[in-house]
Amino acid sequence: MSYEDALLELLIQVESGRTPPVEALDRLRSLPFTDLGFAKVDHHRELRQGLAEVVYCEGKTSEQIRGIAGALLEKNKGNILLTRAGPEIYSIVNELDGRAVYHPEARAVTVERDTSEPFGLVSVVSAGTADTPVAEEARVTASIMGSRVEVFYDVGVAGAHRLLNYRERLVRSSAIVVVAGMEGALASLVGGLVPCPVIAVPTSVGYGASFGGLAALLAMVNSCAAGVSVVNIDNGFGAGYTAGLINRMVNAGEEDR
Repeated sequence: MSYEDALLELLIQVESGRTPPVEALDRLRSLPFTDLGFAKVDHHRELRQGLAEVVYCEGKTSEQIRGIAGALLEKNKGNILLTRAGPEIYSIVNELDGRAVYHPEARAVTVERDTSEPFGLVSVVSAGTADTPVAEEARVTASIMGSRVEVFYDVGVAGAHRLLNYRERLVRSSAIVVVAGMEGALASLVGGLVPCPVIAVPTSVGYGASFGGLAALLAMVNSCAAGVSVVNIDNGFGAGYTAGLINRMVNAGEEDR
């Protein structure tokens, strides 16, 4: 049964009284996906999790990107996010929907179709300028999920007074993403200053002994600051998504006003 046929059948069942609306809503969460052969596009992730399936572009051909993005734009109603995307991916998506925006530092493409006002507050903090691409991926992700986002870049521990200058603004956050390479100490410092969850992102920035981000990852995992959790090396998307979910829970209902 196709996606459209399954949805139509469910609507008929609700109208006839054979299926209660609450049960129908539960079934909607797992309705069929679009099978493109090379990909099975999960349209109801938007209903289950609040954001349509995010497209990770590395390793996919242009035609695969076109097919997946086209299916999402056709059958989903909310915002669309493609990560690890270059200008050529933007061109493809822009042909499909003129609202596409390319974020070069984040290497992301967004199509914003929800015009609601941003809600809550997610802060993104980075240690150095070289960490900006990963921080930008986190910012774009949290933003496309509806969060209001503030950024505090280049405030690493080599000059901790720069971070302390923004403490009063940081403590108002629902969640904070901290992006740092080298020794990754910034996450512990922020974690000891604020009352909200901190999502730490180790980056592959650093000299040889940083081992491509492994040193920062281990430092963050071993943080003695309570409330610090850690995602994988350079995973700005994962951190931004988690921060967006936390912000949504903290500000439940605000995004619907």
